[in-house]
Amino acid sequence: MGFDVVAIGESLGLLTAPRPGRLHHNPALRLGFGGAESNVAIGVARLGGSAAWIGRIGADSLGELILRELRAEAVHTFPALDHDAATALMIKERPHPGASQISYYRRGHAGSRLQPCDLPATVVGDTQILHITGISAGLGEGPVSAVHAAMDLAAAAGAAVSFDVNHRDALWADRDAAAAAYRELARRADIVFAGEDEAHLLTDVETPDRQLDALLGMGVECSVVKRGAEGAMAATVDWRHSAPAVPVPVVDTVGAGDAFVAGWLAERARGADPRQCLDTALACGAFACTGEGDWESAPTRDDLRWLREGAADPVRR
Repeated sequence: MGFDVVAIGESLGLLTAPRPGRLHHNPALRLGFGGAESNVAIGVARLGGSAAWIGRIGADSLGELILRELRAEAVHTFPALDHDAATALMIKERPHPGASQISYYRRGHAGSRLQPCDLPATVVGDTQILHITGISAGLGEGPVSAVHAAMDLAAAAGAAVSFDVNHRDALWADRDAAAAAYRELARRADIVFAGEDEAHLLTDVETPDRQLDALLGMGVECSVVKRGAEGAMAATVDWRHSAPAVPVPVVDTVGAGDAFVAGWLAERARGADPRQCLDTALACGAFACTGEGDWESAPTRDDLRWLREGAADPVRR
């Protein structure tokens, strides 16, 4: 079968403090998982698309949890199992209400050992859209080489490449090196997603309009700047649009950017125009803010209909 979206990248175990306050004041932590690329795959599947995830995980209980949960979300999994390195872990706490802080324990772990030989070429070559992020570039030579190899396979098969910058300061000692790596990936992508700060890092220009132009100047087919509570802007060579965020009560913003990307890619795979892609992306990002978890609040099509109808009746019958 052909896939709508194939996402390649690291997935990690996740321990979450269930209530606001410092970690040592929480009596228990909730176990789950997350990862930008697998979050996007889940988001696409929730919207009715066919999605697959490729990555390297440890042959351990955390790896088993990740695979079980992804498969339960109708995501096809193609893992490389590492018997010598463990699955990475992150811990999310909420030191203050409405604020999250994430600590990563990933150095030398399985996801950072991804290699081009781990890629199932027939899977990468059988998708409409390949999705990657800048996180892989920050994990080391192996993962970034694997991502470039996947882009080669996608190009040979005529698939579009989606690149979300997803900058993580903790992965880079040198911001200039990060920017150079991101530019190399962006120049090979068809769609580039970036927050305003990420777009500034990537393009060295400050205003969203100029950032869109700079990305298009790299040869990108469609550039998208995510602006958080201000909404988002997107452009192609002959189209440009800015749209406000969808107002919702915010519980947790972690994962909203991934839900945004998933909404865009799910619509793109259905043949929608950029305006529809942007509208759905904004709705998905907003809905993801209404609950907790990296991916648990990614919406279904029914959720989006409910959101667009104004949620007039809070009780669904």
